[in-house]
Amino acid sequence: MDTIKIHHPGVRMIAHRGVSGLECENTAAAFVAAGNRSYYGIETDVHQTSDGRLIIIHDDSTGRVSEEALPVVGSTFDALRAIHLKDHHGLASRGDLVLPTLEEYLSICRKYEKTAVLELKNAMSEETVRQVLGVLNDMHCAEQTVIISFDWNNLLHARRHAPDQRIQFLTGDAGDAEALAKRLAKHRFGLDIGHWAYTPEVADAMHKYRIEVNVWTVDSPADAERVMALGVDYITSNILE
Repeated sequence: MDTIKIHHPGVRMIAHRGVSGLECENTAAAFVAAGNRSYYGIETDVHQTSDGRLIIIHDDSTGRVSEEALPVVGSTFDALRAIHLKDHHGLASRGDLVLPTLEEYLSICRKYEKTAVLELKNAMSEETVRQVLGVLNDMHCAEQTVIISFDWNNLLHARRHAPDQRIQFLTGDAGDAEALAKRLAKHRFGLDIGHWAYTPEVADAMHKYRIEVNVWTVDSPADAERVMALGVDYITSNILE
């Protein structure tokens, strides 16, 4: 399956976990596939391992993407790195499909001049968030990175230590859209919202407070057309380009 091109003037497209409709999600292969296409950015997920390293994976366990089910936060980096991930045909037959480091992901984004959209998974300590920010700074990638998270405190930690960092709050439910927009504006956060929850009421509130909006995970042209008609800045997709 290749990517599906849509017409999106002014809307920046984000490859969800790399081009995960084509390559195994959150691998160097998926990130390079996005790098070789017209995407503005590449989204991924970062966890901290039991020995304090930062590793790229979405789930709390490796079971869905590999033949071994190791808990991510309860395992060492070396144990996780040794696992070969399953390709789309369901077999772990490619030696290049391993869990990347944060540095490897950022290096690919930088090489292909893509914006990194980096999700901080689960609740992180302030020190762990500072560790992530330290890697961004050491690699001179902070300006080309958007930090996102479902955990509000993760974002507050990031804002405290990186006043100018682009940050978006992840949610699947806007609730009281006006109240959320005010809260986002107070901290200078954008919104990263599930496409089903991006209603005209939510769009109006975000536009009123000039909140930048990213909509996930949009995999059909019809859904893309609907959210674009409401006004969005980014669309995150597994396969649309």
